[in-house]
Amino acid sequence: MAVSDEDAHVARLKGKYVATVVCWLLGNGCLFSWNSMLTIVDYYGYLFPNYHPARVLTLVYQPFALITISILAYREAKINTRKRNLFGYVLFFICSLMVLILDLATSGKGGLGPFIGICIISAGFGIADAHVQGGMVGDLSFMNPELMQSFLAGCAASGALTSILRLVTKGAFENSKNGLRKGALLFFAISAVFELLCVILYTFTFPKLPIVKHFRAKAASEGSKTVSADLAAAGIHRVANEVEGKTTEVGRLSNKELLLQNIDYAIGLFMIYALTLSIFPGFLSEDTGSHSLGTWYALVLIAAYNVFDLIGRYIPLIKCIKLESRKWLMVSILARILLIPAFYFTAKYGDQGWMILLTSFLGLTNGYLTVCVLTTAPKGYKGPEQNALGNLLVLFLLAGIFAGVTLDWLWLIGKGW
Repeated sequence: MAVSDEDAHVARLKGKYVATVVCWLLGNGCLFSWNSMLTIVDYYGYLFPNYHPARVLTLVYQPFALITISILAYREAKINTRKRNLFGYVLFFICSLMVLILDLATSGKGGLGPFIGICIISAGFGIADAHVQGGMVGDLSFMNPELMQSFLAGCAASGALTSILRLVTKGAFENSKNGLRKGALLFFAISAVFELLCVILYTFTFPKLPIVKHFRAKAASEGSKTVSADLAAAGIHRVANEVEGKTTEVGRLSNKELLLQNIDYAIGLFMIYALTLSIFPGFLSEDTGSHSLGTWYALVLIAAYNVFDLIGRYIPLIKCIKLESRKWLMVSILARILLIPAFYFTAKYGDQGWMILLTSFLGLTNGYLTVCVLTTAPKGYKGPEQNALGNLLVLFLLAGIFAGVTLDWLWLIGKGW
């Protein structure tokens, strides 16, 4: 038994660092395309000045993401995780390519038709997000918490990377003819190539990593039916066949029981993202008060948010300052409500320095609290329960985003259309 325990410990660690990097890249792919669309808001603002693209595209994206994740979370126990995640990453790639094709086909012209096309692509991103984010968070919930943290950091890194790339492309083409469009086209092309990389990584690399195979085999032994295709792809056919052949599921808590036991975590995630998305990116793009940075200002604010969101997701790696108390997590989440009047008065009376500082704090707290909740909540459950809980928490996260982008329109009250 001592040898067995030692072998299991080695399996839990073997390939960990490679898996951490792959999870980071897959986390990037989960939001890279969508963040690309948000980050070129200056280009879409130029093409569609009357349609509030920063707000409308987000509002289109979210219902499709929310409806899809609701269905997937309900049927999580019977869904093939491999097919689910591959479908999501492939859809991300196709939609990224379609953004590029649509702009080339319309020669970068605005108008209602191209805007409707962009909205349809935005809906596709929402469907892809629900497949990938729920599937990956559920999958990683029964693995090493550091893999979850790396995936979530990758999600935030996608925002930081797209912001940096956008600043570079905008600066490179700013003084050339059609410079704004040229920078955006380069941006679209990079996004499509990166999503294709994620398809390849998830298909051929991720399922074959020793640490991933170990935790999936363990989840299968606890009754999980969602990992059989991934186990087969990794060459573990015996375990995969046993999982497929099971007619009864090992006793586990129902989704309702899991939700009731973790309702504070679920509500906390809802509140984190409802508040964040009620400010970012719509308010930051249109309602930031007086400033001297011109067309660069919205990009700087979005970059500040994304960079500090990424930093916030790495802070929990320092164990002594990682917040795991359910009580203090909720207190911290509720305290963020004070950011709403802070942004209102800063936009009205403050200068751009204070707005950048406040936006950075918004990102920092968003990233930090997200990782604390999603790495703490699954502890103590069996593999299938952790997978189900991960999907339920992503459902509340996306519901919070939808609520946030809806509330974002309230900033327009009294400003006219």
